[in-house]
Amino acid sequence: MRPSSVVMDHDAELDAVGLLCPLPVLKARKRLQALSSGQVLRVRADDPAAIIDVPHYCFEAGHTLAGTEDEGAVQVYYIRKA
Repeated sequence: MRPSSVVMDHDAELDAVGLLCPLPVLKARKRLQALSSGQVLRVRADDPAAIIDVPHYCFEAGHTLAGTEDEGAVQVYYIRKA
């Protein structure tokens, strides 16, 4: 189940458009390391696998998938760092 579509404030952004699995998640993990607990990373991705990979990564790493939105063929994920 995906969180409802939401546009939210964020502290950092990652443009992973054009990158294929597993690069969007690997780059998100690296970007999240620089953030403090509770901060939000906005990730843009167009890899069809990201729809499964990003929520799975959040669950496994303890982060919260705070929201999603679609920008045409691009999916946007808001990840709140644990």
